[in-house]
Amino acid sequence: MSQSTQLPKTSQLNEVSTLELAQALMERLSISPNDWHRLKSNRNSRASEQAAAAVLYLVQNQPQEAIVRLEQAVGWLDKSISAPPCESHGNKGVGSRE
Repeated sequence: MSQSTQLPKTSQLNEVSTLELAQALMERLSISPNDWHRLKSNRNSRASEQAAAAVLYLVQNQPQEAIVRLEQAVGWLDKSISAPPCESHGNKGVGSRE
């Protein structure tokens, strides 16, 4: 891709605030209710969602909230946390399939 092709995108991004960019990233990476069951145990999706939330909190000058989200993202990546079973399904072993 040539540099001239990238310039209009960069120029357009310069017109958007950092907060708006962080919000857009969060919206893009958030798991929608329609995709929740399919992606609730997808480690990359969950870590991406949490990392985007952390960026949004950092931009909003809320470092403690950012830390919580970053720790969650790391937990998904290092497999120290897993998705609990859905409450609507009860404890019928639904969460045992990961």
